[in-house]
Amino acid sequence: MVKLNNIIVVGDRILIKPEEHLDKTNSGLYLPPSVKEKEKVQGGYVMKVGPGYAVAAPGDDSEPWKDESNTKYIPLQAKEGDFALYLKKDSIEIELEGDKLLIVPQSAILLLHRDDLLDY
Repeated sequence: MVKLNNIIVVGDRILIKPEEHLDKTNSGLYLPPSVKEKEKVQGGYVMKVGPGYAVAAPGDDSEPWKDESNTKYIPLQAKEGDFALYLKKDSIEIELEGDKLLIVPQSAILLLHRDDLLDY
């Protein structure tokens, strides 16, 4: 049986546990009826995050993907524990340990809510 701890998220992908029947997030973010009716946008909590976008080091003419030890990444904005609003159509559904999870590319993330940010 595959466990969450054994999962490695690749590239710019994010593993999300979707919230079902979401009117208001735990942090107080309200989703308007138009969003829920169209079901184009869904919310959930980030479980795991990929390393980001692979890039070559400046001045390096070689192909960075051939030598994984020298690969550099531009990290993703999402972090474990964030609440994410994302485009449902771009997600891929999987089941892991009896839970429904979604694999979502960072480009499909519309908004992230993080509790530990400073208040303005």
